[in-house]
Amino acid sequence: MAWKIFGRTINKVGVIGSGNIGPDIALYFSKVLHGHRVPVVVVDIAEVALKSGEARVKGKVGRGVKTGAFKKDEADSLMANISWTTEYSQLKGADLVIEAATEDKTIKGKIFSELEKICSEKAIFASNSSHLEPESIFEEAKNKKRCLVVHYFFPAERSIIVEIVPGKDTSSEIADFLMKFYEEIGKAPIKVKSRYGYAIDPIFEGVFLASALLVEKGMGTVKQVDAMVQRALGLGVGPFTAMNLTGGNPITHHGLSEMNSKINSWFHSPKILESQVTSGKPWDTPGRGEEVKYNDNTFKTVSNILRGAYFGLVCEILDSGIASIADLEMGVENALVMNPPFQMMNKIGIDKALELVEAYAKEWPEFIVPKVLVEQAKSGKPWDIPLALREDKDEVALITIRRPKTLNALNSTVISQLNKIFTEIKKDNKIKGAVLTGFGVKAFVAGADINELARLKTPEAGEALALRGQETLNLIENLGKPVICAMNGLAFGGGNEMAMACTARIAKKGLKVLAGQPEPKLGIIPGYGGSQRLPRIVGLSNAWPILRTGNPISSEEALKIGLIQEEVEGDVKEAGITFAKKLISGEAKVPPIKREPIEIPKSLPDVDIGHLSRKTDEILKESVLEGAKMTLKEGLKHEAKTFGKCLRTKDMRIGMENFMKFGPKRNAEFSHA
Repeated sequence: MAWKIFGRTINKVGVIGSGNIGPDIALYFSKVLHGHRVPVVVVDIAEVALKSGEARVKGKVGRGVKTGAFKKDEADSLMANISWTTEYSQLKGADLVIEAATEDKTIKGKIFSELEKICSEKAIFASNSSHLEPESIFEEAKNKKRCLVVHYFFPAERSIIVEIVPGKDTSSEIADFLMKFYEEIGKAPIKVKSRYGYAIDPIFEGVFLASALLVEKGMGTVKQVDAMVQRALGLGVGPFTAMNLTGGNPITHHGLSEMNSKINSWFHSPKILESQVTSGKPWDTPGRGEEVKYNDNTFKTVSNILRGAYFGLVCEILDSGIASIADLEMGVENALVMNPPFQMMNKIGIDKALELVEAYAKEWPEFIVPKVLVEQAKSGKPWDIPLALREDKDEVALITIRRPKTLNALNSTVISQLNKIFTEIKKDNKIKGAVLTGFGVKAFVAGADINELARLKTPEAGEALALRGQETLNLIENLGKPVICAMNGLAFGGGNEMAMACTARIAKKGLKVLAGQPEPKLGIIPGYGGSQRLPRIVGLSNAWPILRTGNPISSEEALKIGLIQEEVEGDVKEAGITFAKKLISGEAKVPPIKREPIEIPKSLPDVDIGHLSRKTDEILKESVLEGAKMTLKEGLKHEAKTFGKCLRTKDMRIGMENFMKFGPKRNAEFSHA
């Protein structure tokens, strides 16, 4: 069986190398492809490596069964879908091959030379190199158009970031396909221009180098510096611990040495790393749960030094032009599990960030102070970190909300950026319509940012927050140009409210969970128009149980009651663009939302709200029923005011605290007050 996707057909996927990362890449591919019956073939010349890789995958899948991540039959299917072989001939018919062998240009060249004899001209060849430029890896390739780097991060089956690095001869069609393909299979790809080390590794290895230099300077032991750096930069694990986990000493030693000539002379392999590579021993790092003691003043000094290095490293990448702020911010936060750098700089102030970088460069003169940071400090403005991205497709603007870590949840920054984007679209005579979508395949928008909601203290603050959000949604609704919401996944709370502000909505077909207003489960009511637009779009009788229970509906049910106009198979974004063009040309029409008061049925469906707050339910019913008697404009203002009323209840605090502590799976114990 084959998977036809974005104009290509995937019959088989190959992974070459069963060492540190190849088996994890194969595991992820099989997880997403076994349902399509697309086999994954792992090739390695060493039987022992294949057996080790297979055992590792079995162990991970087995643990997944125990934790409930996989059902037993799913795990069996996943494992059966991967074959392990020493025979390159088994890659015949593969449409995508990922090489994950030793970081050696000669070895990689021989592998791809062999693949050219076996695979068709249509097959895509990718190297999971962590450093080498694609031009170097594929120097001898006969067809360079199909060749590029796809760089995974540890652990490859869990880390969502992949760097897509085209070479100067790589076909743009293939690079664009892989960007869409990896997003479709649940990754977060970032496109990076070709340069040694790409965008993320010089930051990872640079932070390690800065940490090693502190040890050499006597600022602390390896264990102490590891713990201090982890705390200072919000790392998931310290830099020395990361080296132990990934077996990264040899490749980092080589990478830092090469960066010395290919990036700048500050990069070099420190003496303590050279010694560690020679000895083959792991670093002496903190054990699980071990408390590492260090002086507070020392920590403050180390923290400032490391932040200076960190900010300088990130801005050097930005200066080089190989990656954007948006991609760097997302890539570093998710691939390296670190505090997002540009947010950190904005928080302490750009002047302070520059001061830290300049102080670092004074201590280590070969370290370069990036021009882009100097210019940003001169501007007196914080970094603009795009979370909503615009891309024009002829006369249609495609806007994508991209916050994969939070399933694209709305916060004040996203709302503000959307307001700016849609204001520009309204004024742009070249743009006749727009498509609004979310990044990835799980969610259009999973709701409003709970952290922001939890910080609200007064009814007035609640009302103000609702009105600010409504301002942007009203802009979308009254743009004067059709806006299609391409619901690529679930739309909860503010996400569904934003979708309803659009001219029309389409969704991926077969979504068991598509849309809902789960606010009552948090002890609040909708604030961005849910209690007003939903009854006007689907009818009050249909909206009544959705609003009061907080339970979601499927894409099939959404189509049935008129919440969406179409269920789409295939690329929902492209379908959205097509739909927008039909509305622009007049080929298709969508009835406008009712703006006048709507009729309240004599009887509404009985609704069992179960454990939910009766106090919140009273406020919700007031918002819905009183708002129905008003115009939409008046009803939205009324909803904002009633949303503010939730701040007077005990149940809002109970609901918020329960969610912050336990997430959505545990019901809050409401007091009904």
